Amino acid sequence: MELREILPLVDHTELNPAATWEDVRTLCDDAARFGTATVCIPPCYVKQAAAYLEGRLPVCTVIGFPHGNSATAAKVNEAAQAVADGAAEVDMVINIGWAKDGRFADITAEIATIKQAVGDKCLKVIIEACRLTDEEKVALCRCVTEAGADFIKTSTGFSAGGATAEDIRLFAAHVGPAVKIKAAGGIRTVAFAAELIACGAHRIGASALVKLAKENK
Repeated sequence: MELREILPLVDHTELNPAATWEDVRTLCDDAARFGTATVCIPPCYVKQAAAYLEGRLPVCTVIGFPHGNSATAAKVNEAAQAVADGAAEVDMVINIGWAKDGRFADITAEIATIKQAVGDKCLKVIIEACRLTDEEKVALCRCVTEAGADFIKTSTGFSAGGATAEDIRLFAAHVGPAVKIKAAGGIRTVAFAAELIACGAHRIGASALVKLAKENK
């Protein structure tokens, strides 16, 4: 699989807490130039980026990020504000402590509430797979499916590990047919991105792939 085939599946990402508007604007320009799926940016820049892009490509943002343990009401408000500001896609982080406590019904309810807040916009659910056992990952596949989310996502990129082929295959075997898979975290080569797509990923969260495209022109 070639880079030009992968770029339309990429959420071109800038989530550094020190990111400036100039960083985000450059990200938007590069994403539009290379035809990525979205730009994935901090919530504070969504309104500005949506106005700047003028429909050239969708804006994605994150909520409850990166730890996932803010109150459900706070996540719902974040999600609703993001959509009001122009986000077409929202990536939420689950409460990882709830997963470790086995509170999967609470996680399902939280995802469903946030999905209701975003309406017909795309909701991706970050489970931070590197912190979980395979049994917990399978249980979360059920949570995401039952709650009506659109994607399950591997990682924030801010923890001890990122996407793995093994996790993508595990998700593919256990999510419902309506749920897609986003691989994110540590994806820096075309070969690795292609491997993850071959394993079942529908979307790639990365910044390095557009950088490669710029270097290769």
